[in-house]
Amino acid sequence: MKIRNTPSLALCGALLASNLVMASPDTTGRTEGTVKSPDGVEVRYETAGSGEPVLVFVHGWSCDRSYWRAQTDHFAASHRVVAVDLGGHGESGLGRKDWTMNAFGGDVRAVVEALGLRKVVLVGHSMGGHVIAEAAQIMPDRVAALVLVDTFTDVDSRVSAEQLESFLAPMRADFRGTTEAWVRRRLFVGRSDPKLVAWIARDMAAGPAAVGLSAMVNIRRYDEGAALAALKVPVRLINADLFSTNLEAARRRKPNVSLAVIPGVGHFPMMESPDEFNRLLARAVNELLAPR
Repeated sequence: MKIRNTPSLALCGALLASNLVMASPDTTGRTEGTVKSPDGVEVRYETAGSGEPVLVFVHGWSCDRSYWRAQTDHFAASHRVVAVDLGGHGESGLGRKDWTMNAFGGDVRAVVEALGLRKVVLVGHSMGGHVIAEAAQIMPDRVAALVLVDTFTDVDSRVSAEQLESFLAPMRADFRGTTEAWVRRRLFVGRSDPKLVAWIARDMAAGPAAVGLSAMVNIRRYDEGAALAALKVPVRLINADLFSTNLEAARRRKPNVSLAVIPGVGHFPMMESPDEFNRLLARAVNELLAPR
């Protein structure tokens, strides 16, 4: 879904009489729209279904909203669902110099406010977990809970400047080739579907290098522990066992954070095991919002 500066998006830009553009629903009942983030970047999203809490899905690094299709199709039967293309990703615009987690959080806030959503559960995968932690801080009156997906696995972890440079140097030299090889090597398990692995690796590698490099620097510098401690709403982790989760470290920052693990899958549990993921997400939403 790496589509940018298409005629349809140009038309949307020309029609922006306000901060929000709504298109006609497609045959599945999904409606697409475009909003402007606070810094002027156009942010594309889609929505379907009805009912609160609204589930807002935020993708990870060099991905897009299509990675959540198995969730938006499923949960639209019981909730309003929204899936966002963060700035610089999918069908959203470029033009930002520094692709920070806070700026991405502003993208999510722009969509939520433009749609007039009052009670949302933010669901963020990988980098999207950082993004929704930031979004929750800048719109606390609208966010009821967070579900962090295969992220915040070890909030004690730190990356040195030397380690970061060693990781980024090959990406600077060959973003596409290095990214595709890294995704294949590090983000899946032996039983992962080879066709899915190939599709995700190629798709992530096709993203704009400038966006990917800037965002990756900001991911590696992000203080997950401080972000978790600052959250005032309930939090559930739904992680794969590809990377072990240091739940003790997370609970030192936020004592009531809870964890569910999907075994035997890679970094994309919502795509590799969608039925189990959807079951765990439904349970998380019910439990996180239960009266206390």
